[in-house]
Amino acid sequence: MNMKTVGIIGGSGYIGSYNTKKFLAEGYRVKASVTDRSRSDKYEHLRQLPQADQLEIVELDVRNKAQLEAFVQGCQVVVHGGTPFQLEVEDPQKDLFEPTIKGTENFLETVRSTAGVEKVVFIASVAALNTHFPLLPDHKNPGDQISEQDAPFISAESHPYAQAKFKAHQAVEAFIADHPDLPFEIVTVSPVGVMGRALSEREDSTSMGVQYLFKNRIAPNPFIQMFYDQNVDWAIVDVEDVAEGIYKAATIQGIHGRNYLLSSESYPVSDVSLMLNHKAPKGAAKIVYRNDLAQKELGIRFKPAQVSLNSYDPEA
Repeated sequence: MNMKTVGIIGGSGYIGSYNTKKFLAEGYRVKASVTDRSRSDKYEHLRQLPQADQLEIVELDVRNKAQLEAFVQGCQVVVHGGTPFQLEVEDPQKDLFEPTIKGTENFLETVRSTAGVEKVVFIASVAALNTHFPLLPDHKNPGDQISEQDAPFISAESHPYAQAKFKAHQAVEAFIADHPDLPFEIVTVSPVGVMGRALSEREDSTSMGVQYLFKNRIAPNPFIQMFYDQNVDWAIVDVEDVAEGIYKAATIQGIHGRNYLLSSESYPVSDVSLMLNHKAPKGAAKIVYRNDLAQKELGIRFKPAQVSLNSYDPEA
C-alpha cells in the first residue's frame, strides 16, 4: 500500500504542530508549510517528532498561487490552517482580511485544478458561526446553546479576526455550491477557544498567549478587559481533540460540505483562571456550543475543560 501524503498549511503553528504529529503517527508523509524557512526556530520542534523522517518543511505564502500549486502537488489530503490568528493588528485589511479571504480563494482554485486531491479540510473557527465569540450572537439569550444548525451570525462590531474567518468560511460554502461535481470532498472544522500545552517553545502563539493572560488575569487591551468585566463564558476545546477532529474529517468519507463545531465545556473566565492555576472551578461546566455532530459523525470524545487547562503549564 502506498503511503499517502498530506499537505498541512500552517503545519508548525499551535494547532498545526498537533496536526503534523497526528498524521505522522498515522503513517502519512507530511508536507508542512512555514512562512519563512530561514526561521528554523519556528519549526525545529517538528524534527523531534516520531516518524519525522517522513516530514518535509516547505516555505509558502498562501497569497502566492505558484507556491500554492507547487505545495499541493502530490498531496492526497490538504489541511488548510494557515490563516493568521492575530488579535492585535495595525492594518486589518492587509494583516487579516487579505491573507485570510484571498488566501482561501486562491487555495480553492488551486486544489480544484490539481489532480489527485481526495480531501480538503479547512480549519475555520467558532467565528464562522458567531463573530461575537465569546459573547453570544445578538439573537441568543443567556442559557441558549449554539449548534451547526443555527443561522451564522456576523456583526460589523466584531473583532476583525472573527469577521475575516466568517467571510473566509462563506467563501468555502459558496465554492462548494458553485462546484457541485468536485472530485474531492471539502470538510470544515470550527474550534472554539483552543486550550492545552503547545508542542513548541515558540513565544508568538496567540492561543498560548490567551492562556497566559487568563492565568494571570492580564488585560492588554479593552477587548480582553471586557472578558473579565463581564466574566464571560469561555468555550474550550483541547488542542489534541482539534487535531483528532481534523484527522477524522480528513479520513472519513461521505461528509462533504459539513462544518463541525469542535467544543467541550464552557466556564466563566474567572473559573478558567482558577483551573489554569491548578485550582478547582467554583461553578459547574456548561454546554454553550454543542458538539453532538462531531461526536456522532467524527467519533470524538472531548476532554473535560479542566484536563486541557491543567495541561497548559503542567510544572506550575
